[in-house]
Amino acid sequence: MNTLSYKGYTAKVEFDPEDNILFGNIIGIRDTVGFHGESVGELKDAFQEAVDFYLESCEKAGREPNKPFSGKFVVRIDSSLHGEIAAAAVHAGKSLNKWVADTLKQIIHTH
Repeated sequence: MNTLSYKGYTAKVEFDPEDNILFGNIIGIRDTVGFHGESVGELKDAFQEAVDFYLESCEKAGREPNKPFSGKFVVRIDSSLHGEIAAAAVHAGKSLNKWVADTLKQIIHTH
């Protein structure tokens, strides 16, 4: 999946071969915010304009914009793996949350 990021917001980007355009939608929020462009440059500009417009619209309406991500998510795993992760966190001297966050961050930054 191709993504763009701006002001903490992330968008999923796709290509429409019929209309020959790039288009995207902001992910991680309840509101629907989309944008498009005929080139990568246009797409990036349209994304930034969409985020800015979304934030300005929320401000004018007197409501809080959706935060891109809450920082919380539930992962269902096998109980034995849960135990192994908890043991690894204790061994590293970290809380389970800190160990998982650090491990995910390390994986993301190496790819």
